[in-house]
Order: sequence, then structure tokens, then C-alpha cells
Amino acid sequence: MYGASTCQLIGGRRLHETVLDELLAVLAPASLAATVQALADARARHRQNLAVFERAAERARYEAGRALRQYDNIEPENRLVARTLEAVLEDKLAAVRIAENQLAAQRARQPVTLTSEETAWISTAGADLRAVFDAPATTHAQRKELIRAVITEIVATAGNDDGDGGGRTCQIRIIWQGGASTDVQMPLPASGQHGRTTSEDTLALIRRLAPRYDDTTIAQILGNQNRRTATGLPFRKAHVRELRAYHGIPGYQPPPENVTPGRNDAAVVSIGQAARQLGLSSATIYRWLRDGFVTGEQLTPGAPWQIRVDQQLRDRIRPQAPDGWLPLSQAASHLGVARQTVLHKVQRGELNAIYLTQGRRKGLRIQVGCGQAGLFDTP
Repeated sequence: MYGASTCQLIGGRRLHETVLDELLAVLAPASLAATVQALADARARHRQNLAVFERAAERARYEAGRALRQYDNIEPENRLVARTLEAVLEDKLAAVRIAENQLAAQRARQPVTLTSEETAWISTAGADLRAVFDAPATTHAQRKELIRAVITEIVATAGNDDGDGGGRTCQIRIIWQGGASTDVQMPLPASGQHGRTTSEDTLALIRRLAPRYDDTTIAQILGNQNRRTATGLPFRKAHVRELRAYHGIPGYQPPPENVTPGRNDAAVVSIGQAARQLGLSSATIYRWLRDGFVTGEQLTPGAPWQIRVDQQLRDRIRPQAPDGWLPLSQAASHLGVARQTVLHKVQRGELNAIYLTQGRRKGLRIQVGCGQAGLFDTP
């Protein structure tokens, strides 16, 4: 207003989140006690109301019984009095039905009785006050009402960097209703920084993935891990590209199309590429990964699998099996072990195995002959 320098500069969002965290932390014990007490009060009120309806039903049954006795004592010749008492009896019986229906409805509204284990759990978990505070149905007016019911005043004092490497801080004093106060120290971002920054863990993961995958695949991996941008949005290709450009992370460079690995070369390829090179289906490659017939690596959970295709793996894919090589079930019967045990022996290299790609009985063939040379034995 007067052209003077700014005395204090504090971000409102950061201040709001800091105060709110302290508020919810203070209210947590009260919310736990209130939750347990509310359950106890609900059971007590139900017992009181149920007693009232039970007494009303008992009174109605007594009145109906009394009216029935009066009706039975009337002489049949006194028709006028009999009709009067009959009408009274009908009213009393209707009142009994109404009272019993109300009693049954009240019993049906009985609150759930918690077990000792559930009571112990709720005493430690209680009501999630933050979920109530952040719920879409909660209005801003209700949030302000909650804050003002607990907090009287908030005093914020921004300080400068004291030179010890701690950076700028803001001293916050929260004055509660009743006069008690709480002091909180809130770090402030340095000049040129802001609070919406991508976490270092996510940046480190992007640096690991960038040499192997393009931006679209990296965005899918980050989405599979439920990671979000600094503004809380799901990752897209543009977000990954902008992060790489800002932090100087080199992008993925695919190999030239005219360069293909030779027969004796080893290549690390995707599952789809491995299936095309070996003449198999992707489902077979996934099954081999599960059974340990092939080895693969996954840089991070949610990332595509990378299969190492070398000469040894190529030799395991055969159109025909040598003599003495048996299917998995026959090999298990011949060895006297379970099928899973045979697979474990194949994984550990104790048994040689190949995969047939032709014929009506495709699948694994296991070498079980004692004196027969193995497929991978060198003369």
C-alpha cells in the first residue's frame, strides 16, 4: 500500500496444510474417545427405549385381558352392554397388535454389539477425521466451523535463513480454545522453488527407465504404481517428456532397424519380440517365466518384462525331440516324483529340457535316460 518492501511472504496452502495436520493430530484422541462413547450411548438409549415399548406392550395385553374378562362375565341377554364391551375388547386387541408391532420394530433396530476384539480395534483406529474433513459432502462452511470451534488464533512469523543450512522457516503459534497454545516450525521453500515438485524417488525411477523405455511406456509404468505428478494428476506421455527435459534426462533411443542380432548373439527383448523370434505365443513366454524355463528381468513393479534370448534358449526350441526325451507327466512317472519337482530340477539345471513347436503334442520334453548324452553336452 505504501510502496515499502514486503514484511512477510508465506504460502497459504503450505500454512493451511501445516495447521490442519496439527489440528487433526490434536483431535485424534478426542475422536477416538467420542467414537467409543457414542457406541456405548447408542446401546444405552436402545435399552431404555426398548424397556418403554416392553412396558407399553405389557400394559396393552393387560387391558385386553381385562376387557375379555368383563366381556365373558356379561349375561347373553344383556345385548346392549355386550355390544359395548365387545367394541371395547376389539379396541384393546387392536392396541395389543400395535404395541407388539412397535416392540418388534424397536428390537429390529438394535445396534450392533461390538466384540472385545472390535472394541480394542476401534480404540486404536477410531473415526477417520481427515476423511470426514476431506469428504466431498463436507462444505467449506462446515470445515471453517470445525476449525473455529477449536482454534482461537494463528500467529505466523516468517524468518530468514540463519546460515546453518536449515533454510528459511516460519514459526507458527496455534492458540486453542481455552488459552493453550502449540508452537510449530514450518520450513519455507527457497527463492525460486515451489511446493509442487516431483519426488526424488519418482525422478530416480524415471532415470532408470529412460534408457530402456519410451515416454509412453514410462507413463504406463508410473500409472501402474499409482504414482502422481506434483499436481496430483496421473502421469501422461507429456508429463514424462517435460520432466526429462527439465532435469536433463536422456530419452530412449531405439536401435537402428537395419541392425538385427545374429544367430549367436544374445539380445534382451520384450515378451512380444521374444515370442516372434522364437516362433511362440506370448502366453507361452509368460508361462515359461512362471515355471522358470526362461529368465527375465523387470526393472520395477509394473514395468514390462525383458527376456534374454541367447543361443542356449534358441537351442531349447526344437521341432522334434531326440529319442528318450519324455513329456512332463511321463518324466515325472519315470522318476517317481511330482510334476512340480521335475520343473524345479529343470530350473536348477539338474535335468535337460526342450520345447517342441510342431506336432499334435507340443510342449516340454525332459531327458530322463541315464546313459544318454544330453542335448547341451559337448563331445
